[in-house]
Amino acid sequence: MSLRQQVARGFERCFGRLPELVVRAPGRVNLIGEHTDYNDGFVLPMAIDRAVWIALRPNDAQRVVVHSLDFDETVEFSLAGLRRNQSEWAEYLKGVAWALQEEGYVLHGWDGVVAGDVPIGAGLSSSAALELATARAFASVSAWPWDAAIVARIGQRAENEWVGVNCGIMDQMISAAGKEGHALLIDCRSLETRLVPLPPETVVVVLDTATRRGLVDSAYNERRAQCEAAARFFGVPALRDVTVTQFESRVDTLDDVTRRRARHVITENERTLQAAEAMQRGDAVQLGLLMNTSHVSLSDDFEVSSGELDHMVACALQQEPCYGARMTGAGFGGCAVALVRGAAADAFASAVAAEYHRVTGISPSIYVCAASNGAEAGD
Repeated sequence: MSLRQQVARGFERCFGRLPELVVRAPGRVNLIGEHTDYNDGFVLPMAIDRAVWIALRPNDAQRVVVHSLDFDETVEFSLAGLRRNQSEWAEYLKGVAWALQEEGYVLHGWDGVVAGDVPIGAGLSSSAALELATARAFASVSAWPWDAAIVARIGQRAENEWVGVNCGIMDQMISAAGKEGHALLIDCRSLETRLVPLPPETVVVVLDTATRRGLVDSAYNERRAQCEAAARFFGVPALRDVTVTQFESRVDTLDDVTRRRARHVITENERTLQAAEAMQRGDAVQLGLLMNTSHVSLSDDFEVSSGELDHMVACALQQEPCYGARMTGAGFGGCAVALVRGAAADAFASAVAAEYHRVTGISPSIYVCAASNGAEAGD
């Protein structure tokens, strides 16, 4: 039974009637462009065919009542006087309601059932999927127009200011604006986007190391501060404004750590733009090479990889159908991503899982992914 069917049947069980509509919003994997978002740079994510689904219908009260199939828990909250006192997953829903109202949107209440198959904590943006599915639900019952960039900013505000996670805009933007068969080049300063097709006869494979990101919060804040210091050194608002040539002309005047952090961000922005052009040409070989270089930069210069991520990337690159692989997400655990010849994807997944287990003793989860549409509503 599909997740769409599960939430629809769950709604009927919980509320004794059929839902009026079903909404979904996808998770994502970032193909290239890591730790560039908070430097006003470029990212190239893809919405994946794993999503959060909500079956719902409007109610006559200014209240939201939602049952989670994943947590087997029901929460209820008023749209007036929102307070942080619910289960962790429910705070994402309330945060979206709060941020929408802060932006002047008039909201109507609804009853719903929610479930998802985006792995939690793996760096595939299960939180953004929940935020954008929630926003889609409110848009549907409250009859206001959907603008992907505006709603993505609202989802980001919910996560930053209500949930308390200092994320960039990438996750919400791709969950709002993804398109089947394409990745999305996002300018994190202007929020301008450009759809770029996946190279013909390729698929994206997500390689979950089954390790989680224990050091990421403190390391993220440290890296962000180091990048801001480097931007001040160059006299620019963000490292996005420094070219490779400008960096190389002054590289010897930076201390070692700041030099390596800045070099990653500046070259990663170049790689991301080059990757988008390679995809436009259908050049899987060039895209793969850029992914490989990105991983080396993240591991050596930005120092956010881990032993397991490095092993996973090495296992992927040993396989003949693999064009390229890199860690994806904040780092220190979570997932890698590989570009693979489509016809050999299942064999690739089996071989990588076996080799990774042999090297590390850990059983990974591997997902062959298709590029999907962003947040949608249907009856």
